[in-house]
Amino acid sequence: MKTKILIIRFSSIGDIVLTSPIVRCIKQQLDDVEIHFLTKAKHQDLLIANPFIDHIHLLQENLSDIIPVLQEQKFDLIIDLHNNIRSQVVKQSIRAKSYTLNKINFRKWLLVQFKIDVMPNVHIVDRMMSTVSSLGVKNDLAGLDHFIPEEQEYSLSDLPAEFQNGYVAIVLAGTYFTKRLPAEKQIEIINKSKLPFILLGGKSEKKLADEISKSATSKVLNLCTKLSINQSASIVKQANLVIANDTGLMHIAAAFKKKILSVWGSTTPALGMFPYLPDAKSKMQKVDGLNCQPCSKIGRHQCPKKHFRCMHEQNSSEITNWIIRNF
Repeated sequence: MKTKILIIRFSSIGDIVLTSPIVRCIKQQLDDVEIHFLTKAKHQDLLIANPFIDHIHLLQENLSDIIPVLQEQKFDLIIDLHNNIRSQVVKQSIRAKSYTLNKINFRKWLLVQFKIDVMPNVHIVDRMMSTVSSLGVKNDLAGLDHFIPEEQEYSLSDLPAEFQNGYVAIVLAGTYFTKRLPAEKQIEIINKSKLPFILLGGKSEKKLADEISKSATSKVLNLCTKLSINQSASIVKQANLVIANDTGLMHIAAAFKKKILSVWGSTTPALGMFPYLPDAKSKMQKVDGLNCQPCSKIGRHQCPKKHFRCMHEQNSSEITNWIIRNF
């Protein structure tokens, strides 16, 4: 009889992608396991093609709807990689042996509120791995996974001809304003680089994308709001380079071992969620010497200091030089 394991991570895009090494290593290293994954319904496309997951359970609105379904499965183990109130309720309802991620929230709070850095120099993936180490699971160092269903791949032949021989993907997305590189910086980078650029993002980034595409003098294809998450992932997968804010598609780019230049504003790589094992030529771009950074662990809707120096002072020439050097 197989050991039934429930892995919990409700959101968000990047966080779910970051769980992929744990899913893979459990499936490949433990004998006769059946892996179930519990997440929010809106994120199912991130998991549907993952060959290491046997069954996906989707949270719609209320936990009370999904808990009876989970109880019927009679899980042997629960791996809680979210560790919030909802995941605690799930664990209490199922009453199987559980292993829970230590989110080290107090250390994060000290860094954000007082700039006291006692964070371990350990990526979140490695901290999640330590959650399951007592099961005999070890990090295979193969990096992140993201699997795109064949029917959701974006064909290069569907792009305009000038983009079919290479392009830079710019990920404009970032749930919060203070994680997004401003339009004027993006325009400077595009115009100096003189290469084909594809803009990716959702509804929140449409105005930004429209402003960039209107003012840019280089070749720009604005696909903002026009693609699903997996179609966007496919564009990232086929890009020569990826420029990304601290957001989900940054982690998907890392899964494809892309050359990534990640731009950091109100958050910081010190929180342990930087690109995991991407191409070795990847770079993290951050303004040094700001005593207000980080001002949040997830981002803000506006700069609390009103100056937004962490993004306005980003060195566009350094970014441009990296693009030209690595294209």
